[in-house]
Amino acid sequence: MTKLRGVVEHITYQNPENGWSVMKVKVKDYKDLVTLTGSLLDVPVGSVLLCEGNWRVDARYGQQFVVESWEEVMPATIYGIEKYLGSGLVKGIGPVYAKAIVSRFGLETIDIIENDIERLLEVPRLGRKRMEKIRESWERQKDIKEVMVFLQGYGVSTAYAAKIYRQYQKDAIKTVKENPYKLADDIWGIGFKTADGIASKMGYENNDPRRCRSGILYTLNQLAEEGHVFAEPEQLVTAAKELLQADDEPVRKVMAEMIAANDLIADNEVVYLPPFYHAENGSAKRLTALLASNISDSIEAEPELAYGAQQSTGIVYDEVQQAAINQALDSKVMVLTGGPGTGKTTTTQGIIAAFKAKGKQIVLAAPTGRAAKRMTEATGMEAKTIHRLLEYNPMDGYKRNDENPLEGDVLIVDECSMIDIMLFYNLMKAIPETMRLILVGDIDQLPSVGAGNVLRDIIDSRQIPVVRLTRIFRQAQSSRIVMNAH
Repeated sequence: MTKLRGVVEHITYQNPENGWSVMKVKVKDYKDLVTLTGSLLDVPVGSVLLCEGNWRVDARYGQQFVVESWEEVMPATIYGIEKYLGSGLVKGIGPVYAKAIVSRFGLETIDIIENDIERLLEVPRLGRKRMEKIRESWERQKDIKEVMVFLQGYGVSTAYAAKIYRQYQKDAIKTVKENPYKLADDIWGIGFKTADGIASKMGYENNDPRRCRSGILYTLNQLAEEGHVFAEPEQLVTAAKELLQADDEPVRKVMAEMIAANDLIADNEVVYLPPFYHAENGSAKRLTALLASNISDSIEAEPELAYGAQQSTGIVYDEVQQAAINQALDSKVMVLTGGPGTGKTTTTQGIIAAFKAKGKQIVLAAPTGRAAKRMTEATGMEAKTIHRLLEYNPMDGYKRNDENPLEGDVLIVDECSMIDIMLFYNLMKAIPETMRLILVGDIDQLPSVGAGNVLRDIIDSRQIPVVRLTRIFRQAQSSRIVMNAH
């Protein structure tokens, strides 16, 4: 690590969210201004910085000093103090008032603002209202500096320190001292391991209840990353003990307390994180309700309809495919499954043609953009990603839901093996009881990235009609990929 001390002359870029900045700094014995990069939260022009970091040469921008940690020291010259106050750092002081204040108090200016701010009223035309504004802004800057110094003392990077300050403001030090594991709950990007590193430096013991609680949540989230919606209690205790290097009894005690407080949900001898419990049970209830609802526009499954679909698409369907088309017409919810080359796409085209012949409004969707594009190309109709269909955006979530349901008579969703339980639950919430649902997919193909095995579980439940295509068509038999997949 190299130490560097300099005065901030110009800020090239500053991200208000995480404080990441690029700035030019005047350093003694350096002819040109030095470029600093790093997380320098709310550092204004005029600040005197004492930084630790390393030099690097950027291919595009040349030599830079990458800051790992820093502290701000007060300027020690009349010029430095005036530039510091006039930088816009302190609300209520611009260049004009900075000059007037420094002219009145000289090198004592910083000490006056810090310890006897009422004396600012001695400056011509500086009234009480402006003085209070300066006091408030100065206190905020002091809070930021205290938080940054405190957190850096425990090895927290400046980027994380900026996020922590933005979350808790002046309560940041108090919050971290009381429970550093709260950071993992409240701040995106700070996980259990980062919080545990801070706690370790603060002297937390392995069996501390706050540590056990955070470790249990982390363990369940790690299991979710691997695809699991829940854990068996013994599985959870064993994994948490291994992670925490903690004793058995404290972990079990904390788990029981979390269940009692509904931080975890125990059901059918397994343990869930609440969002996964509500998603799984909610999906099952909504599927059951959809199955039980009457088909207000019942279509009799006549052979003529399957034949009509054949005429419309120009595809000759075998008996199983014709049965799939008729099953779709006769069902409120249905699954169409089969391996590669068995004709899921052509059968879906037949189902669409049969519903179109009856004047039904059809909605098509798939979990990914690529799958939706392929569906569009195969059917000649627009297929949307499920997120787009549900009008999702990160700020407001899913706009389509039980209060604002989807419109249409039939929803056909392709590549359902890729749908995780959270996405499926949000989809089910948006499906009105008047709509039919047809799920298409191969349980042996791409699994969901998120937790849950929705399509396989639906098939295994044996509560929903399933048509399984097994015949590999001649065109597909020439594909080594298809044959090896089977």
